[in-house]
Amino acid sequence: MEITEKVRRFVEAECRKPTSKYGFEPYENHFVPVVKYAKILAREFGTDEEIVEIAAWIHDIGSIIHGRENHHVTGAEIAMEKLREFGYPESRMERVKNCVLHHRGSQGIASETIEEQIVAEADSISAFDNIEGLFKAALVYENMSQVEARQSVLRKLTNKWNQLQFEKSRELIRPKYDAARLLLDR
Repeated sequence: MEITEKVRRFVEAECRKPTSKYGFEPYENHFVPVVKYAKILAREFGTDEEIVEIAAWIHDIGSIIHGRENHHVTGAEIAMEKLREFGYPESRMERVKNCVLHHRGSQGIASETIEEQIVAEADSISAFDNIEGLFKAALVYENMSQVEARQSVLRKLTNKWNQLQFEKSRELIRPKYDAARLLLDR
């Protein structure tokens, strides 16, 4: 079995566990879109698709297993452990680990490679495919009012848009960003 498929199955299995912090929804509504956009960007920039795809699958595993706080750090540790278990080459594991460590735009950690930036951008772009998930987080997990949730979602989407460095990323989601602003900015 291919390494990307092993990683995908691992992430899916963790999302299906009753101990998953957010249930199975993140698998379909976040991980799958992140991988889709990461692969598009990797092809666009001619970079290592395998590194990018593995990192895209595993980038938020720390959040699934341990919760959101420092999930880039816990996720990098989990990624190394699983990739080692799968017999993945150490030098390539480091590259995946660094993608996971640097994927969070909100942490202000600069990407050092194109692969790291691609995973960070794919993570940001995916938010525009899951606006209902942002509302669920605001309303259910953060216990906000409808007005607060609307403002929070708009703020998050604007922050995601502002974190994008590639024009290609902006091209991919510009219609969704414009639509979200039209609907949420009152």
